[in-house]
Amino acid sequence: MSDSMTDDVVALGRLNSAYADVITRRAFEELGELMLPTCVVHLDLVSAPARDLTGPEAVAEMLGPAMARFDHFLFAIRHSVVQRGDERDGGGDPDRAVGRMFISEIRHDLASDTWEETHGLYEDDYRRVDDRWWFAERHYRSLARNAADSVVLGLPDRMRHAGRPGR
Repeated sequence: MSDSMTDDVVALGRLNSAYADVITRRAFEELGELMLPTCVVHLDLVSAPARDLTGPEAVAEMLGPAMARFDHFLFAIRHSVVQRGDERDGGGDPDRAVGRMFISEIRHDLASDTWEETHGLYEDDYRRVDDRWWFAERHYRSLARNAADSVVLGLPDRMRHAGRPGR
């Protein structure tokens, strides 16, 4: 097991980047290489009822049809921060971590020939299993959209991981 904080921060950043790559390529069958089978993804699009998806297969089943109308789709990480469980006070679990990732989706709707950009926030729980980091739980919230009905939804009143991870 790696005890190096730097190694873990790099590994968690690579996990986030791998997720962005999988989504951009629509390689949903690869989600099982990033998410634990028990990973729950809590989706809050604000303009629709919140829902939970359990496991990478459920996430893939939702994403495929949702993205089908786009002939171009780019998932971009704007910035992210992560914090290993023992980083803040030294007493936590070094095999657990939390993070926050601000993202944008840049997409083109084929039928309407329109470009859209959305912005969102992931608040993640990570777990190291067999010396490898995985998504253990994810909370997603939409922040803004410039689609047909543009809207700025703002940050949530309270973030799950208070303060700044990595500080």
